[in-house]
Amino acid sequence: MLSLLQARRSIRRYTQQRPDQDVIDTLKEAVLRSPSSRGLNPWEFVFVDQPDLLAQLASAKPHGSAFLQQAALGVVVCGDERQTDVWVEDCSIASIILQLAAHAIGLGTCWIQIRNRTHNDTTSAEQYVQRLLHLPEYLRVESIISIGYPDEQKEPHPTSSLEYGKIHLNQY
Repeated sequence: MLSLLQARRSIRRYTQQRPDQDVIDTLKEAVLRSPSSRGLNPWEFVFVDQPDLLAQLASAKPHGSAFLQQAALGVVVCGDERQTDVWVEDCSIASIILQLAAHAIGLGTCWIQIRNRTHNDTTSAEQYVQRLLHLPEYLRVESIISIGYPDEQKEPHPTSSLEYGKIHLNQY
């Protein structure tokens, strides 16, 4: 498990290769196995593989989402705010579970933050995605995870770069 965490990096360039249905089914199962507070599972996932729709999602915010246009798949991670007040945490857990599962089977991913980001002067990134995907208002958008076969290689962060000073024993 530690080797998976050591090797995983955010990937923003992808090949043209598309994952087959078995790979997508594996990702679906993995994300549905994500833990959630009190087992409420407030998340919903929209798997997007249509290039034109990915291109529209890529413009959800002015910075940090354009690379989604080149991905084979984008998974929009949403939470039903009516079910629990910790939908943000549950969706964040599901997002990283999806990223780790994808990495484990040879795919690259990158988290695209949507919640609390802007699309333009009058619309939030979340509202833009909600309208584009016809999501109900109560279904909040936490993130989009871009997924594809990597077209870039990144070295793991060296152990020496880890901020061990942020770890405290017994008290701060």
